Amino acid sequence: MNTMRWIYCLAYTALALAPSFTLAAENTQTNSIGMEFTLIPAGSFLMGSADELTEAAGNEKPRHRVTISKPFYLSKYEVTQAQWEAVMGSNPYSLQRSNSFYSLPGMAARLRKSHNPATVSWLDAQEFIQKLNRKEGHQRYRLPTEAEWEYAARAGTTTAYSFGDDPKELGRYAWHGEDFASGSTHPFGQKAPNPWGLYDMHGNVWEWVQDGYDEHYYANSPAQDPQGPRTSSSRVVRGGSWHESATSWRSAFRRSYAPDYRGISIGFRLVMSAN
Repeated sequence: MNTMRWIYCLAYTALALAPSFTLAAENTQTNSIGMEFTLIPAGSFLMGSADELTEAAGNEKPRHRVTISKPFYLSKYEVTQAQWEAVMGSNPYSLQRSNSFYSLPGMAARLRKSHNPATVSWLDAQEFIQKLNRKEGHQRYRLPTEAEWEYAARAGTTTAYSFGDDPKELGRYAWHGEDFASGSTHPFGQKAPNPWGLYDMHGNVWEWVQDGYDEHYYANSPAQDPQGPRTSSSRVVRGGSWHESATSWRSAFRRSYAPDYRGISIGFRLVMSAN
């Protein structure tokens, strides 16, 4: 009897585990140009920084509860130069830069690598999205909202970073703090991912989101699926970048740039709608 019970338990366990393997396969998608997407579940989280975090800027407060009502896919990595070329037909560094850093000795050679992020303006990213949607015959791609980005970056955490509160651990997860004489962007996926398997949410390049910027937006933003002001003259970037002047790499840190700004440290990742 004990032997039969043991065999039954093994068979039951195998059946119980089988759906989890199927679900895991459905939680990822790869598109026609090799971009990998991870399913982000619907849910609620605390957006922004707590009052007791003294290093947090005023534009990160007040911390408030936000609900993301629908699941969505988010690209596991930042959009690379190879993926940009597959859609746009040319390297992103053939576009004129908005600052002089690209002309520093050796910088172009360090940046221009196929697996490094494409650093482009918000307007450039919109053009890429339009062409990729046309290429694949749908309208599923877009930039994440600011709330979706932070929700995915936090991945269920409430700490300053997705790995905790200790900035000394940042080097395991982020390219950061490099100088302009020898530093640059880096190939995707070389650091540790966050708890939801997303890479470079901290560091490497800032990431454009869809939202317009308002310094005081958190005081009156909607509680469900918020979107920033559409009339703003600037757009939000999140996550910090590879260079020493990036200021912060915390999950809640936010700053703004003009939508036509095209430097060497701002890229993007894409949302693909789940249906």
